[in-house]
Amino acid sequence: MDLLTIEGGRPLKGDISISGSKNAALPILIATLLTDEPCGVKNVPSLDDIEAVIGLLVFLGKNVVRQRDRLDITAGPTLYGEAPYELVRKMRASVVVMGPLLARLGKVKVSLPGGCAIGGRPVNIHLEGFKALGASIQLEEGYVTAEANRLQGTSFTLDFASVGATENLMMAASLARGTTLLIGAAKEPEITDLADFLNHMGARITGAGTDTLTIEGVERLHGTEHEVIPDRIETGTYMIAAAITRGDLDLHPARPEHLRELIAKLGQAGVSVDQDNGHLRVKGVKDLHPVDAETAVHPGFPTDLQAPWMALMSLARGVSHIAERVFENRFMHVPELQRMGARIQVKGPHAAVEGVDSLSGAEVMVSDLRAGAALVLAGLAAEGKTVIHRVYHLDRGYEHLERKLSAVGARIRRSQE
Repeated sequence: MDLLTIEGGRPLKGDISISGSKNAALPILIATLLTDEPCGVKNVPSLDDIEAVIGLLVFLGKNVVRQRDRLDITAGPTLYGEAPYELVRKMRASVVVMGPLLARLGKVKVSLPGGCAIGGRPVNIHLEGFKALGASIQLEEGYVTAEANRLQGTSFTLDFASVGATENLMMAASLARGTTLLIGAAKEPEITDLADFLNHMGARITGAGTDTLTIEGVERLHGTEHEVIPDRIETGTYMIAAAITRGDLDLHPARPEHLRELIAKLGQAGVSVDQDNGHLRVKGVKDLHPVDAETAVHPGFPTDLQAPWMALMSLARGVSHIAERVFENRFMHVPELQRMGARIQVKGPHAAVEGVDSLSGAEVMVSDLRAGAALVLAGLAAEGKTVIHRVYHLDRGYEHLERKLSAVGARIRRSQE
């Protein structure tokens, strides 16, 4: 198993190239199940989660060829309608194959998902939406089976603005008979990118980026070409890296409109953020102001940046308060940050962070993807050596992490335990 060793205390300076969005690429790749025609998807990062979805697509009957950051997806002789546990368990997003396969084949059987351990993330919203579209649902022995001769347009209100459910139902409804209204839909940029991809395939979707989506079903979808948006969470993580190391980083390509809340918080903390033509330049400061953060669905503060923000606030001059409102059980990084000298008190979904003068290197363990990012950030700022175990979590979401950080001055290396 791999580990990362970081010699901290060095400001990061230089340029970092931002990869394509993992959370946009995953559903876009899955959406190719909606057509037999060839699709080309560019700016796809090389990550474990992406490889898991490629494996699932191949199992279901697709041919996938990668050339650098481009994937070409073509149809094999048969499209299969069952996704087994050994493939779905690797990543929760795999459940999103239900919508396309149900729409294409009329029947789908998918194992209940695995993946992150940061909360229940129930699939019941997906299933209730499929029922509203006219599907019958059966749950047995860890599998969900959905059947429908042809899905029927409907009006459905999501109890929670679930990104996965919005994606799943949007894809299913694109081939339904009639018009579907999704009320209370997720508004994340990744939803808009998926809607753009589907519309390029011939779907008729309006309202992406708002809480109400209108999907006018069509008879068939065709192949298309698409370039995935830059990863806003990777961008945000490196913005915080510049701040926590008192560095100076130029990040590109970037979409500042996807990170308004983080940019505002960094400004309140005293960090300089300049925006120019797809570039974000972030300069750290000696004295960070404490800034409270409360996670929310987009356009609020991203839950995926909560742990990195906590690492930053552990070095602020004063006390900040962080509230996690999206997922339960998402403070698993706190004991590891405490091992490095952070002063954090947790009560339910709230954390109080009392800033310290410096963090100290330590041996720490990663519990999930974004917790891992927080520990890397803390290690970059800490005095001494930090050894991070279970870094396979980071390989799910950060492309070429140590290569990108090394290029801007970090002392970071990967080795075998």
